[in-house]
Amino acid sequence: MNAPKTILHFTILAIVLILAQAVCNKILLFGVAMPVIFIYWILRLPINLHLNWVLTMAFAMGLTIDLFNDTPGMHALSCTLLATMRHPVFNAYMPREDDMTDPVPSTSSMGLPAYFKYMATLVAAYCVLIFVIQAFTLHDLLATLARIGASALLSIILMIAIDSLVSTRREKRL
Repeated sequence: MNAPKTILHFTILAIVLILAQAVCNKILLFGVAMPVIFIYWILRLPINLHLNWVLTMAFAMGLTIDLFNDTPGMHALSCTLLATMRHPVFNAYMPREDDMTDPVPSTSSMGLPAYFKYMATLVAAYCVLIFVIQAFTLHDLLATLARIGASALLSIILMIAIDSLVSTRREKRL
């Protein structure tokens, strides 16, 4: 895939995910599960992209969500930490980058088991970060743990669905 087409693809994906997250922020299933789907964009950034770019874009994405939610930097902090964790978690589940057909992490390039572990680890870490920051106390620990688990599970299910929609035709043939 050429660079301008990739940049356009990721820009459109970012805009769509930000708008979808603005809608998802109004959803609270069973009083505990809130889908967090905008981080799919951070997870999908090319693995060979320089860390400075990933950190900058993740911070900007988190800050944009903070503007929609009126949360003072909580998502920006969580997204920046998620971007920092992305490459080590990727290397834990996919030790050889040479095995990938495409530098963009997806079910097609990594295989479903490795991609699921990569995505589940990072989504769970993000949910722990954001909900612990929001609660900022250990007073109601069971409610916080329920929010973390339910939101992570719902987000993972939605991100796998989004990944099946976002995959290009070339990726689906492999």
